[in-house]
Amino acid sequence: MPARNLLSKVDLSNPKYLQTLVENRRVFNLQNCELNIFETYKDAFHIPLTFNDFVITSMVRGKKIMHLFDKPAFDYLPGETVIVPAHETMVIDFPEAQQENPTQCIALAVDAEYVTETMSYMNHYYNHKDEMREWKLQFNQYHFANDTEVTGLINKLIRVCSSSDKAKDVFADLTLKELLIRLVQSQHMQQVAIESDTQKNKDRMHYILHYIHEHLTEKIAVDALSRKAYLSRNLFFKWFKEQVGITPLDYINNERIKLAKQLLGNPQNSVNSVSIQCGFNDVNYFIRLFKKTEGITPRAYKDCMMQN
Repeated sequence: MPARNLLSKVDLSNPKYLQTLVENRRVFNLQNCELNIFETYKDAFHIPLTFNDFVITSMVRGKKIMHLFDKPAFDYLPGETVIVPAHETMVIDFPEAQQENPTQCIALAVDAEYVTETMSYMNHYYNHKDEMREWKLQFNQYHFANDTEVTGLINKLIRVCSSSDKAKDVFADLTLKELLIRLVQSQHMQQVAIESDTQKNKDRMHYILHYIHEHLTEKIAVDALSRKAYLSRNLFFKWFKEQVGITPLDYINNERIKLAKQLLGNPQNSVNSVSIQCGFNDVNYFIRLFKKTEGITPRAYKDCMMQN
């Protein structure tokens, strides 16, 4: 199957220090966050877990089934993250956990005041004078696949929090702030992308994303996008990255790769034809970009789809 943005492996606990076989916990406490590493070594069901702070969880190995927010249960797998507000109880099943195949998950509990300060920072620095909005964490989007940036930041936080560096509070503070900003920007991008078809004239971002989605199969010039946004090229780049977290070209390429994955599921579509349908003039560039994003080539991805 296609590669995910997996977290780096975290060493399992020494068996002689295990206090329990279900959700054994290691804790690294810092000034603004607490890193928890949970491991489960046998199957178990309906295990409740609650934090007093906002928590960012991310799977390292194994599989869980999560029951959250009175929504349908879902599989929780490596390469995925779940965010949960303070005092919200997660109920967790471990249907496949064994001594030889444990589950392992990290949970970053973040101080509420720190979250508030970071959102205030975003509202002050990441708002355009013509388009004011309130940046905040949304919990209607709480389960998502990690992108490269989020994976890198969580890996760094694990290294920093578990290190003996005397300055680790400082390094953790900087990385944690960036992680929160990335999460909020990603949520905003997903929400606007969902709304862009039905609310294309709601604001500048809705209009631009709607235009991109409508013209994915064509050449999309950044100069044309900046004119449609009534911004200079430089201001457009700055505004777009502040709102979405990535450059306009990266966003366009990401959306084209999503479209390519859908088209590759059709046996009649060749890699060359998919490349053209997704707006790529150079099939070799398409193949390189697809492999960089998905971890495998379009041909290998197509073969996986056909096997399924």
